[in-house]
Order: sequence, then structure tokens, then C-alpha cells
Amino acid sequence: MKVKDLFFGTEIAAISGSGEAEINSVAYDSRKVNQGALFFALKGEKEDGNRYVPDALERGAVAIASEAVPGSGVSEPVCWIQMQPGAQRRVLASVSAKFFGYPAASLRLVGVTGTNGKTTTTHLIDSILRAGGMRTGLIGTIAARTPRGQRDAVNTTPESLDLQQMFAEVRDERGQAVVMEASSHALAMDRLWGCHFAAAVFTNLTRDHLDYHKTFESYFAAKRRLFEGTGAGPADAAVINADDPYGKQLAGIAQRTLTYGLKNGAQIKPQKFPLSFSGLEFTAQTPRGKIEVQSRLVGKINVYNILAAIGAAIALEVGDSAIEKGLRELESVPGRFERIAEGQPFLVIVDYAHTDDALRNLISTARELCGEKRIITLFGAGGDRDRTKRPPMGEAAGNLSDFVVLTSDNPRSEDPLRIINDVLVGLQKTDAKYQVEPDREKAIEIAFREAKPGDIVLLAGKGHETYQVLRDGRIEFDDREVARRLLRAQGYGADKN
Repeated sequence: MKVKDLFFGTEIAAISGSGEAEINSVAYDSRKVNQGALFFALKGEKEDGNRYVPDALERGAVAIASEAVPGSGVSEPVCWIQMQPGAQRRVLASVSAKFFGYPAASLRLVGVTGTNGKTTTTHLIDSILRAGGMRTGLIGTIAARTPRGQRDAVNTTPESLDLQQMFAEVRDERGQAVVMEASSHALAMDRLWGCHFAAAVFTNLTRDHLDYHKTFESYFAAKRRLFEGTGAGPADAAVINADDPYGKQLAGIAQRTLTYGLKNGAQIKPQKFPLSFSGLEFTAQTPRGKIEVQSRLVGKINVYNILAAIGAAIALEVGDSAIEKGLRELESVPGRFERIAEGQPFLVIVDYAHTDDALRNLISTARELCGEKRIITLFGAGGDRDRTKRPPMGEAAGNLSDFVVLTSDNPRSEDPLRIINDVLVGLQKTDAKYQVEPDREKAIEIAFREAKPGDIVLLAGKGHETYQVLRDGRIEFDDREVARRLLRAQGYGADKN
């Protein structure tokens, strides 16, 4: 495809050099440039892609797209596309969609946004669609899956170029839908520009990512974009949590609104639901009638996620039998209230909870299921991220737990003790007993030593992650595998049940 055709109708100021240059690939990482490529020199908060233009040219790029003036820092003639200020991400998204032949036009896109519950809700929706006979793609925090296989997730919502490539894989394998998590970062950064959503789902809104968005209003505004539309018109249907005050502000934006919740005003709501470790079983009232729910997921928070998934399925006109089958067949979601069983006399749960609200939901779920038994919560706060959420996380864990082990969780470039001290500001407002241990493996060992028969140990924060990010780089670390190894070292073993 020629440069002039790829950029026709996009927000560019000028094309310097021949617009007839043929493009056979697109990249925004110079290491992925090959002969005949178009290289997007994107300027971010930490990196400036213009620094890598010489490397891209050396690798064979025949055209450069940049907000910088034509030929900046380049000695040899090259096709240079100057993008308008502030438009670089939208141009990348538009060019990427055109390069891959507008794959999203052949698919039904379902986007799920909110602070908590996105991953579980997307897995539920995907399971329902597949139960209804659809070939799907699933994109989110844990991984990205298309009919051609699975790849690790770098971001919750990939950059637009990667996203369009995944859409193309689903389309080319005769897929019909893609279910994806839509993060606030991705919405604010126009990674979803030009994508039209058949259904947009809102789970909830609580404190998170204020290091990036600065204010809660800006954070919500980013989420709102999924419903208003990102350059392709408002969503066909909005599925919103009517129990969340911010959810109510999204009503009426999309062409159709479906509400869910536990209160009487919601269109999709449950009848009585008993809570147990064996799962959830209840009847959901919907605008189409009753749907019988049987799920291996546990806790009230997953009642919300299930209702959201039912709403999305109704919006896509999936039959009741497929909804019931899809809910029934999803066994678990990695790192979300995941049980570790090695024959020990106490329960061990690994969960991704890494905000104060997520911690409250996690510990409350454990409390709902275990009654008067002791709850031991191990957690930390991430480094180089929103510091304002650290004291509330400490307060949430301290108020609801019987014993807290405060440790590290991806400290990145920060001093782990500084992060821990921020969390202690909130934790010390409570009466909880606690112990501090920055070394996460030693902290898990402490939690297990503290546990008595019948207790519940919650390992919060990392969930599905298989690494720790430290100042010196990334190391292998999986809470689930570390927990199993430590339990076996204490003399337990799955074969001893």
C-alpha cells in the first residue's frame, strides 16, 4: 500500500518526499522494522521515538511518521509524514486499521471498562459467546488470545497497531467477535480510536491510576469515552452497573442501555443467591425473562461480574441456553480468587487485588464464605504508581483482616521500605495486628506460619503475574508456585490429602 493512500484523510500537516513509496509493514518499535516499513516515531512521557529514526532507517524503513518537522536529524532523503500536534496516536490507529483492511468492521467488539472486575467479566462473556458457537478473540490483562494462539499481555489494552493485527487474525480465521478489556490509559491515549463497539460494559469506578489521570474526574472521563465512541460513534449498547454512582452517569449515552445490579432498579438482577466455596447458583431476572446461573466462581463480587456478562450477551442477542452453558463452563480465571491446595489445614487464595476497593472486595468475599474464621492478608503496593492509593489500601486491609503481612509488590525503581511506609499510614489507623517483611517470599512464609487450621490466607496483588519488577530488573516470581513450594517444604503435599 502506498504512503499517500495510507495517510489519506488522517490528521497530517505534510508529506515530504514521495507519497508513492510502497509500505509492506508498519512499526512503532524500531527493533521490529524491516525492509519497506513505515516507522511511527511516537513521542511518549518517557521515550521519544524520534531518537530511533536512524535505527529504523538502517533496518530498512522507507517512510517516517512523526510530529517533528520533516527530516529532523536525518541526513538522507526519506519520505517523512508530519502529523499534526496531539494527533499521533489517532493517526497510528487510523493507519493501522487501513493497513490491515479495517478488520473490526467484520467483527462485533465488546469492551469492558471499570476499576475492578474487567478480567473476570471478559472471560465470562467470551465463554458465553463460544458456548453460542462463535469464534472469538479475547484481549486483556492476563493474555491476548486469537484463533491463531495466545500471547502474553504487555498492556491491558494493546497499542492500536497490535490491536488491529489481532483483529485481523480473528477475522482471517472466520471469527465473529472480540471481547476486550478497555483500560483508562488506552482510552485516554487513543489506542481504541476508530473502533466501534457492539457492547460497552461498565463494572465500577474506584480510586486507581491517579498518577496518570491526576483527578478522579479525568479518570472517569477516560472510561466514559468507551460509551461515547472513539471516533466511530457511540456504542450500540451500554451495559452498566446501576449500583455504582458513576454507572448512572453513563445511562443514555449509547444507542441502548441495559442496567444490572443487586438493587431493585436494575433491569438484570439476581434472586436470592447463597454464597459458598463451591460456587454460585441463582436465578437472574432479565428483560427477556429468567436465566438460571450455575458458576464455579464465588462471592458477591462475582454476582456482579456474571450479571454484567449476561447483559453483554443479551445486547448481542445470544440465546439463553448459550448464556447458561457459557457461565457453567468457565471453571476459573487465573489469579482471581485462585485456590492453592497442597493438603494444608488452612485455605490459601491468590488474587490480583491491588487497589483499596479490590482488597475490600477480596477480604469481604473471604469473610462471606468463612464466617468467623481468621483472615490473614498479605499484600503490597506497586512502585512508580499512584501513591495516593497506598494509605487507603493499608486501611482497607487492616479494617477487615485479623492479621496483615505487609510486603513488596513490583517496587520497580522505588525503595520498597518507602512504599511500605506509605501503606503503614493507613494500616496504623486500624487495630489490626501486622508484620512487615519486604522480601515477598519470606513474607508468604510468615503468613503460612501464622495460619492455624481453618484460617484463610489471602495472597493479594500479583494474581496471574509470574514476575516481580525490582530496581535492577525483572525476576521470576509467581505467588502460586512460591506458595506451593513453601507449603511442600512445610511437609504438606497435594498427594497427602
